[in-house]
Formats: sequence, C-alpha cells, structure tokens
Amino acid sequence: MDLFLIQLTVFVLAVFVGYHVISKVPSMLHTPLMSATNAVHGIVIVGAMLVAGAAIGGAVGHAIGLAAMILGAINVVGGFAVTERMLEMFKGKTGSGQS
Repeated sequence: MDLFLIQLTVFVLAVFVGYHVISKVPSMLHTPLMSATNAVHGIVIVGAMLVAGAAIGGAVGHAIGLAAMILGAINVVGGFAVTERMLEMFKGKTGSGQS
C-alpha cells in the first residue's frame, strides 16, 4: 500500500475518532478540556510542520500539512481564549474602587 494512502487513512481516522470522542464529553466539561489540551495542540502543530516539510504526497501532502497547521493553530488560539474567559469568571468584581 502506498505510504501516502496510509497517512491519509490515519488522518481521516483521527478526525473521525476525535470528533466522536469530543462529542461524547458533557458540555460543562468542554472548557476545562480545552484549557488542558493547549500543550497537546502545540505538539500537533509541530507534527503538522514535519508532515508538510516531508511532503510525501507532493502537493497534496503539503495541503494536508498546511490544513493541519491551520486547524491546530485555530484550536490553540481558541483554547487560550476560552481559558481567558473562564478565568475572568473567577475574578471578583472591582466595584469598590480597587483596581
């Protein structure tokens, strides 16, 4: 079997499994889950850079690597944004003149 086809199969299966795992998580746990996995998504971006650099599938390999980098970066930024909003909920109100 062609190496590119194996890599594409692993990629598609990872997307499928990831979607189904996250869809089974209760909504009240999504925020802690996102904030705890930012480091993992950083590793995903590094892996995507390696895949794009190797370009085993030629232009298609570059496109898959680029898509993985973009989606990983969006996920990291979104995770940090949600974490920031979550931490803002735990801060006290500053209505008593304190800054």
